[in-house]
Amino acid sequence: MFEFVPKTSENPIISSEEIALLNKRYKSLSASQRIEQLYKDFKLEDVMLTSSFAATSAFLLKLVSSVNKAQPVYFIDTGYHFEDTLRYKEQLTETYGLNVISVSAIKEEHEFTTKDQTWTKNPDFCCSINKVKPLDAIKSEYKIWMSGLMEWQSDHRASLDIFELRGDILKFYPLLDISKESRDAYIEKHQLPFHPLVAKGYHSIGCKHCTVPGEDRSGRWNNNPKTECGLHL
Repeated sequence: MFEFVPKTSENPIISSEEIALLNKRYKSLSASQRIEQLYKDFKLEDVMLTSSFAATSAFLLKLVSSVNKAQPVYFIDTGYHFEDTLRYKEQLTETYGLNVISVSAIKEEHEFTTKDQTWTKNPDFCCSINKVKPLDAIKSEYKIWMSGLMEWQSDHRASLDIFELRGDILKFYPLLDISKESRDAYIEKHQLPFHPLVAKGYHSIGCKHCTVPGEDRSGRWNNNPKTECGLHL
């Protein structure tokens, strides 16, 4: 079982050498094996899992729930989700017996973005208030952050490793090198439910103000160079 060292100004919680060893060990494993190995190498209470309950979120959630149903799943409720997203969250929660915990922005700050329609002027600031800050408030409680990013989704994601240190938290991407074809084959084999909006041409789904139909992530922040909400940057 891996033990994190207390962080100091000179030393991070894990060394670059240890991260390199983790990447080497996990590289040859399947996504499911990576998740299984994670709970052998680290304590459950150190692991934070987030899900947007978007297009194909069932993929990672099915894998994690098959290995460890005790894992909490954090959902950032921005207040601007499609109703279909909220229904999809309830469906997956019931289907896989998930332990879902919703987090939201400070009420007054969220209300400001609504009155100001901040997403039309400064989408980065809107994401910061409604996504980044709510998660930052709980991130300090964890050492590892597991999420379902895949390298084919964007140029930024193509530059990632399975494990990498971001600030004071170790990021873990068990699906990182899974191809789109392999993901879709797994979804079809196990008959995983897609988000309802996928059938309407949405393939990456965020807040309703900033999402339109489109392939991969092309429908996010349409007509804007923004490609990430800021959570994973």
